[in-house]
Amino acid sequence: MATAYKPKNILITGAAGFIASHVCNRLIRNYPEYKIVVLDKLDYCSNLKNLHPSRSSSNFKFIKGDIGSADLVNFILLTESIDTIMHFAAQTHVDNSFGNSFEFTRNNIYGTHVLLEACKVTGQIKRFIHVSTDEVYGETDEDAVVGNHEASQLLPTNPYSATKAGAEMLVMAYGRSYGLPVITTRGNNVYGPNQFPEKMIPKFILLAMKGKPLPIHGDGSNVRSYLYCEDVAEAFEVILHKGEVGHVYNIGTKKERRVVDVAKEICQLFSLNPDTQIKFVENRPFNDQRYFLDDQKLKNLGWSERTSWEEGLRKTMDWYVKNPEWWGDVSGALLPHPKMLMVPGIERKFDGTDTGASAFSLSANMFVPPPKNNPSTQKPSLKFLIYGKTGWIGGLLGKICEKQGIPYEYGQGRLQERSQLLADIQSIKPTHVFNAAGVTGRPNVDWCESHKPETIRTNVVGTLTLADVCRDHNLLMINYATGCIFEYDAAHPSRSGIGFKEEDTPNFTGSFYSKTKAMVEELLKEYDNVCTLRVRMPISSDLSNPRNFITKISRYDKVVDIPNSMTILDELLPISVEMAKRNLRGLWNFTNPGVVSHNEILEMYKKYIDPSFKWTNFTLEEQAKVIVAPRSNNEMDASKLKKEFPELLPIKESLIKYVFEPNKKAFSG
Repeated sequence: MATAYKPKNILITGAAGFIASHVCNRLIRNYPEYKIVVLDKLDYCSNLKNLHPSRSSSNFKFIKGDIGSADLVNFILLTESIDTIMHFAAQTHVDNSFGNSFEFTRNNIYGTHVLLEACKVTGQIKRFIHVSTDEVYGETDEDAVVGNHEASQLLPTNPYSATKAGAEMLVMAYGRSYGLPVITTRGNNVYGPNQFPEKMIPKFILLAMKGKPLPIHGDGSNVRSYLYCEDVAEAFEVILHKGEVGHVYNIGTKKERRVVDVAKEICQLFSLNPDTQIKFVENRPFNDQRYFLDDQKLKNLGWSERTSWEEGLRKTMDWYVKNPEWWGDVSGALLPHPKMLMVPGIERKFDGTDTGASAFSLSANMFVPPPKNNPSTQKPSLKFLIYGKTGWIGGLLGKICEKQGIPYEYGQGRLQERSQLLADIQSIKPTHVFNAAGVTGRPNVDWCESHKPETIRTNVVGTLTLADVCRDHNLLMINYATGCIFEYDAAHPSRSGIGFKEEDTPNFTGSFYSKTKAMVEELLKEYDNVCTLRVRMPISSDLSNPRNFITKISRYDKVVDIPNSMTILDELLPISVEMAKRNLRGLWNFTNPGVVSHNEILEMYKKYIDPSFKWTNFTLEEQAKVIVAPRSNNEMDASKLKKEFPELLPIKESLIKYVFEPNKKAFSG
């Protein structure tokens, strides 16, 4: 069996509801090292009192909100560093689904889709446990001796089960298309303390307590399987730690009971005569006769049902007798066919002002978002940690953050010192990390040829250490790399318009700098939390900066004339910030589309900046005599970046717009 999974930060949706509250309280009780974040909109069938055992725990946090809010879900995943989701939130009452099926679609399908998309975008989830139902299988034959197994066909028969099956299809698709680590559960009926009395067992108990008739749909011959809530909570505990990604697990029992027999047993518990107390009413539009599951797969993980029906029913009755007002006025739920309990917008009130003995008050580890007109709830908050403060790109990133109003801090630690990086992350608590630190050599890459250990220490060891620390903290790292790891070859000849793509293998090893960059890029492919941006021959509007490619070649005595892909920082660095916001990752050729040659740039320089400027060309062979290490020359295919950012300008247009036109005004002024 695979090594047991150990989560760190778990988001449980719908945990103020029945089943999820028992799961949450169990995890809080058994695993104080796990942080549990609860997201619940406090609908009619939710109650914060269900979470009373957890409220004082330091590893518990409650957030009032709707899983249908994409901004809120993304905010929670990022700021709480969520690595595991247990998705219970759903509308579940079949009767309501016949009268208000659109609300079931909104909650059960759309809400699940929002969660899945957030998982895809953030890229930090290691387990997504989707809680479904046995009803997706549809009706089981009355004479079947073998229950539905996890590979059985899904044949839902009512709007509720149809929406749960639809949600399952989305979960499966995101698992296959995007590699999300999904697990699905399908469970029998659950009963026990805290359950909202729209469900049969608590409804019958409360009615019996008042001496009122117990309404049974149809003739009561329908068969159901019932599991006690604590046994189900234990099943989820087992699946969380031992369940295999991509698998489905039935949570079931072979002990079945007819609905009418359940009603009779409850009557007996209250010394009532079933013949006079049970009332047969109009049936549902469709009422499945039987649900029967094969639960052997879950048993193979070590789970088994512990609570007998008799014991569980007695515990449930005792609890409702002691807590008759737990749910307040539930007269509408006790009707034979409850209606209008779940009209959109009707939620259980919670403002933290109730000071009664049963109140669940706000505390430091509970969060109710402010009203929707508060701008802070519209976007996930950002905070950037930037390495490379004294570098060119790092300095520009700080200015971009200031312009966009994004909080940021520069890292103080050295990249190769893991403890220093940990201290930075723990004190700054960033949502994203930018690595603009690295050794390129002063005045150029020739420096690296005589300082190889120093180059390795920063470019390889430091970058990998930062990526590893970020992964441990579920942080996306934007890594500014280089495209100087390719050179024109037979398949990519100069001036052919055929550029190197992200998936191409680097073919340039002429400089030690390029060797280290190619080496670390290959290793970073194993880190799914890294977005690597291949920068080439960077140019900015600051023509006084000695790192600027234009500044360099305008000061050389002689230059070669070779077309190359280049990066206009004024246009592309803001795009890199947007890539962080979108949580993009993987390899990206980070250049403007197309190529431009040295002579073409200097012609622009002469036209816009200095009409008297002159230069002399020389060949690559002549250049080789005055440099230590060969230089990379290539064209990079920027179509992937262009597809993501269609507004990206070709290199020559970008040069004019962002570099030469602004400087023309400056120089002429």
